Amino acid sequence: MRDDAPALLEVLGVDIDPELLELALTHRSYAYEHDTADNERLEFLGDSVLGRAVTVMLYERYPDEPEGSLAKRRSALVSTVALARIAGTIGLGPHIRLGRGERRTGGDAKASILADTVEALIGAAFLSVGSEGAEAFVLRLVAPLADDPAASDAVADPKTTLQELAARRGAGAPVYTVEGAGPEHARLFTATVTVGAIAVATGEGTSKKQAETAAAAAAVLALADGRRA
Repeated sequence: MRDDAPALLEVLGVDIDPELLELALTHRSYAYEHDTADNERLEFLGDSVLGRAVTVMLYERYPDEPEGSLAKRRSALVSTVALARIAGTIGLGPHIRLGRGERRTGGDAKASILADTVEALIGAAFLSVGSEGAEAFVLRLVAPLADDPAASDAVADPKTTLQELAARRGAGAPVYTVEGAGPEHARLFTATVTVGAIAVATGEGTSKKQAETAAAAAAVLALADGRRA
């Protein structure tokens, strides 16, 4: 068992098998450098468990809301920025196993990596304690956001939220720059958003819009935590 595993498991409040926990914390950059398995399969599983648990919770909590409204709430609670905020509250970043390049460029604070690792932990919980225990784990994680409408709105639309934060702080409108790389059939875009002197953040995506949204989410997360992105 990893030296930091007991402390992390205490924070998570779920008894995840040690080998599955280590796998859930292994980013592909670390796996590539050390010729070992990564957490992407667990992430795939966790995404499904997360979606089901949140869907059922919203269905029961809001019996009079139409499908469209429920779908919007679910989208907010399972979004990258929501999961990254959850990761921040449990101090997940330092526990993630990253390759040298990702570690050097602050991968343990990137919204996409944090969110993917949360999903992998949910997948590991499912395999360790079963469906009921894993869904209870999910609900504990999302409860703070689900109980705070303002927080749900923020994670649902990070670009608008960032613009509002910038205006309140007198920093001017966020400025985005986007660069693309790779062949036309598999382009990867990297966006950088600058918010005056209070935040600079980056995000990646398969479209310019997706990359800008990811960058905005990272900036919102940084500003919410009171730090520079």
